[in-house]
Amino acid sequence: MPYSEDYIKSKLQKELEATHVEVQDESDGCGAKFSVLIVSDKFEGKPLLQRHRLVNSILEEELKSIHAFSQKTLTTQQWENQKSA
Repeated sequence: MPYSEDYIKSKLQKELEATHVEVQDESDGCGAKFSVLIVSDKFEGKPLLQRHRLVNSILEEELKSIHAFSQKTLTTQQWENQKSA
């Protein structure tokens, strides 16, 4: 089943209480390749691998049919620092 950008975005926003989520379908509309940017304070104090595992666990069912999934996970503070740099 192909997934939409909106579906992925709303699920991540809800589960991670994210302040910002960007989802980009890079698969020409077939819903099998996504790139995401997630800003959430739930990432605070977690190393990169733990952050990615958290996201992967939320999208566990969806990732069975998504062929490529890249993610950038930031805390609110990291996001603010990046925007002002």
